[in-house]
Formats: sequence, C-alpha cells, structure tokens
Amino acid sequence: MNVKERFLRYVAIDSGSSEETGTTPSTEKQWEMGRLLEKELKELGASNVRLSEFCYVYAEIPANVDNQPAIGLIAHMDTAAAVPTGPVHARCVVYQGGELEVGNGYIMNPESFECLKKHVGHELVLTDGTTLLGADDKAGVAEIMALCEELLTHPEIKHGKICIGFTPDEEIGEGSDHFDVAGFGADFAYTVDGGAPGELECENFNACSAVVNVHGFNIHPGSAKDKMVNAARIAMVFASLLPQSETPEHTENREGFYHLNSIKGDEVSAQLRYIVRDHDWAKFEARKEYLRGCAALMNVRFGEGTVELELKDSYYNMKEKIDEHPEVIERAFKAFRAVGDEPVLVPIRGGTDGARLSYEGLPCPNLPTGGYNIHGVMEYASIPEMEKNARMLVELVRA
Repeated sequence: MNVKERFLRYVAIDSGSSEETGTTPSTEKQWEMGRLLEKELKELGASNVRLSEFCYVYAEIPANVDNQPAIGLIAHMDTAAAVPTGPVHARCVVYQGGELEVGNGYIMNPESFECLKKHVGHELVLTDGTTLLGADDKAGVAEIMALCEELLTHPEIKHGKICIGFTPDEEIGEGSDHFDVAGFGADFAYTVDGGAPGELECENFNACSAVVNVHGFNIHPGSAKDKMVNAARIAMVFASLLPQSETPEHTENREGFYHLNSIKGDEVSAQLRYIVRDHDWAKFEARKEYLRGCAALMNVRFGEGTVELELKDSYYNMKEKIDEHPEVIERAFKAFRAVGDEPVLVPIRGGTDGARLSYEGLPCPNLPTGGYNIHGVMEYASIPEMEKNARMLVELVRA
C-alpha cells in the first residue's frame, strides 16, 4: 500500500479529540484508528506491537546492523475539533494554478493561500468543504507506516532499532500524558507533524490553556436595576481587557498571543476558553500574570467570586533541550539533502508531542508532512511531498 492509499484510508476515519470529556483517549472514535494501526503493523511484521489501555500504539523494527542509535518516529492519530472532523469526503485533484474550488462554497486562491503557488502540477488531496481533512497528522501517520513497510520488505536497507509511536489527543495538549518513554526504547525521536519539505522545527511556543468562568444572577429585565449580574455581558468585558493586537490574526513568527477559541453563556453563567502562547519564557509568564490581573480587576468591579480563572500549562519550548543534541538536527539535515531538499530551521507557531517528550528525556524535533492550512476546511495535502517525506524517513534511519 503506497502513501496516498494509506492516507486516504486514514482520513476516512473520524478520530477527532475533545476537551470536554476528561478521559484518555478523549473520544471513543480514536480507538478505531488505534486498532487499525495495530492490525496493520502486525500484518507488516513489526515487532512488539502493542495498543495500550490509553490508545497509544507502539511497535519496533529490530536493528539489522550494530552500533546504531535507536531512533523513534511519532505521529498523532487524533484531529482537531475546531471544525467538523468527519465524515471526511476526501478527493484528489491535480492543481493547475489559479483559483481552486474546495466545495461547499469555499474557494482557495494563491493570493490569500500562498502555499498553493508551489503546488502547481501537484496532485492534492482536499476535503469537500464540510470538514477538515486530517492531514494533521494522518499525513505523518501514513508516511511512518510507509517507512515501516519499506524497511520490513527490504531488509537490505541497513538501520538500527526503529521505535514507532502513535498517540491520541495531541490536539488537546494531552498526547504525551501517558506516553511510555522508557518502554518506547528510543535514544532520540522525531515527531512527523510539520509542513513543508526541508523544514525542521526545533522550537515551539510555551503554551497554556485558560478557562474563565463567570458567575451571574438573573432576574426579569423589567426589575433588574441594581440586582441583575449578567454573566454573558461580564464575559464580554473580560475579553475586551485583552490586547486586540495580540491575537493569532495579528501575529507571526515568534510573536505570542491570546486566542479565544470558545465562548458560551447567558445571564447566569458564561465561559471563555483561551489558549495562550509565547516563545519567550518571561513573556509567557507575563501573559499568565496579566490574565490573573484581569480576573482580579473584574472581581473588584463586579464582586468577589464573579470571575474564576483556571490556568493549565500544556507544553514548553523544546529549543533548549534540542540544542543539547546537535547530532539529532544534523541527522535530519542529512536526510533532507539526500532527497533534494535544502534544510531550514523554522519555529513552530504551535506545538507537538515532541515538545513535552523533549522535557521527559527524549529529544524530539519535528519533521515535515506535506499538509497545509490545517484545522480548517481549506486543509489539503500534497501527494508528491508526502511521497518525498516518506523517502526522507528512509534516509533518516539509514545506517
């Protein structure tokens, strides 16, 4: 089965995660992906294949040459629930330039979506405009599985021990919560969860979630003067305190932000959910302190206990950990050059499982997949780039 066939098979499975359940995995539907990958790895002849109680899939390809490091490759099975995650109706088109009709009234053009300019003549996989595609990170899953098939059917390719890991719930910041680093058995690893060929990501945002709960009191609006405490309106006041220029829509590169990704409520109760990001540690801590100050100010204005703030760190910038292992970076650069890509280090405006794993003793930078416009209905993947990335993985592990 080639990369394209695997990818189309995987994206057809709705494996969206959820922040609401508090379970691991956060959704039952992720088990379908986990069981499928477990079955396929066993059929390919991988060793020590196991599906954990938390829906993590592990496998190994034994070394066929001595004195090589054990290399890990990791991708996540879940998809982000920012837009509907399924059912995904993927379709393949050869992009000829100009506007590209996605479906459901959506049209991509190269002026707004500049990544299209380098994909003229490429076969692309798109959605029908009603869901995301799931290239984040099923493109990575497909490429790792293609590597497994290549190594297991071509034993003449010399390599050390290869450790495979597929995780649930990465999209909600919990993909590393139950990852068995010791049992995984790698000396270092790479997540396969990036974008364009040749890009190696060794630094990422420091990240936390912020939940703002507002408690109000309702009474008929005709007799509400000096009595009603309108939680929905107070939530709007809180949101207005955050810098409007420090949002994803107005930032780039290493600039941090506050991102309101959910709002709900009425007069009695309201809730705002944010993700908070910054590459710089001091600025990251300052953002959290600013949120605490906003909550305190609101409670002075509207009464103690009106606003409750919950902050939870998700992951930290892996740069300082990766910098301690330049050989991991150099191995990736060598693999990029072997398939004709000039390597470049780029910062992630996001995070991966590798960010947390790097702090747990497993250095883990991020490799490209060939997926673009992730987390939305304009998401697509380039088949030629996915095929190249699969070849790059072979070069990465080659002795």
